Amino acid sequence: MRATLAEKPQTRGVELLDRAKIDTCVQCGMCLTSCPTYRELGVEMDSPRGRIFLMKAVQEGRLQPDELFAKHMYLCLDCRACETVCPTGVPFGSLVEAARAVVEQHRRLPFLTRLMRDLAFRWLLPHPGRLQFLGAILRHAQRCRLLAIAKLFAPGRLRDWLTLLPDLSGRPFLPGDVISIRPTGPRRGEVALFWGCAAPVLLPNVQRATARVLARYGYEVVVPEGQTCCGALHLHNGLREEAQALAKRNLVAFEAAGGDAVIVNAAGCGATLKEYPELLRGTAEQARALHFRAVVRDFAEFLAAAPETPAGGRLKKTVTYQDPCHLAHGQRVRREPRQLLKTIPDVEFKEMRDADRCCGSAGIYNLLYPGLSQRFLRAKIDHAAQTGAQLIVTANPGCQLQLQAGIRQAGLSAEVVHLAELLAQAYGLDSGG
Repeated sequence: MRATLAEKPQTRGVELLDRAKIDTCVQCGMCLTSCPTYRELGVEMDSPRGRIFLMKAVQEGRLQPDELFAKHMYLCLDCRACETVCPTGVPFGSLVEAARAVVEQHRRLPFLTRLMRDLAFRWLLPHPGRLQFLGAILRHAQRCRLLAIAKLFAPGRLRDWLTLLPDLSGRPFLPGDVISIRPTGPRRGEVALFWGCAAPVLLPNVQRATARVLARYGYEVVVPEGQTCCGALHLHNGLREEAQALAKRNLVAFEAAGGDAVIVNAAGCGATLKEYPELLRGTAEQARALHFRAVVRDFAEFLAAAPETPAGGRLKKTVTYQDPCHLAHGQRVRREPRQLLKTIPDVEFKEMRDADRCCGSAGIYNLLYPGLSQRFLRAKIDHAAQTGAQLIVTANPGCQLQLQAGIRQAGLSAEVVHLAELLAQAYGLDSGG
């Protein structure tokens, strides 16, 4: 992605770089070995410490947010592994997102690149109806083998994108379908399900399984009308104002719905929803965002805290678990998914090496930097294969699509499933199409 700079980029947007957060970094280097890009490239400016050095230079006016600065900011996976090991608590995720927002206020993208980005981020992701229509087109094209033919003749970047598409033959699961799923046994309460944007179109079985497992635990599930994309992809790509607008829409939708909790089955979405107070800092909605954050729960986080586990779950499988970055590092939810897996009778759990290291999906990183993404993916698949697991379990749709593509490329027989799908299997709940 090439860009030219605006003529006078000296100060515009630099106030987004919070000097207090930047100064939290003491340049100790503890983050270096945890950073995937530094481990892979060995370039100091592609480490968290190096990137913060560049941010400080831009914040002080010693460096312009030029294309070289943009390159180092966008090569970051934003996996936040550095936050887990940082001894001083540097909020690197919010810093790199601010740095990208600064970049976007200065660069002039080529017309075609700008058009494609606007179509994706402004015209498509915030609109569930358009996404469902696109899903129907892709499903039909896959059924007619048009996508398979397209992969044979598509140029490299488009072929990489098509490779990530899953099997779309299953029956779509729409928000209204949740109404037919009723709690089983004693009713424990009502929860609001965050629907998301692309994931329900590409992986409808995950939504179906999530609703059915929650009902098995005794919860009434509702899907609030008016909700939209969480804004994570916008925020990760420097489109801060668009992310704020989406956040405000979601606050209105979920406040109207009520419920005991807001349940999220996508790690990246969950991290963003929980960070709405930071995104909306200084706005009239900040206090409402704080209340909203208090009720947002990851699917595994919520079920692991349930007073009791429903009887009858059983699954004779060998499984391993891959930590989504924004669940392990962003939300610090590590124990709960493993706890749920280990409570299923007959499941043999095997921990994989570097389970919390990024798989290379990272939002749309695998679309923008497929070569580097593939290097991270190959390492992840190798570690999963070493466990001999029949099922690779994860808790984020982006990771699931990435791992599925890696399994196909490696010719392995293992299956990749979302935690909700595995629990649905264990309880004999049909999550398929």
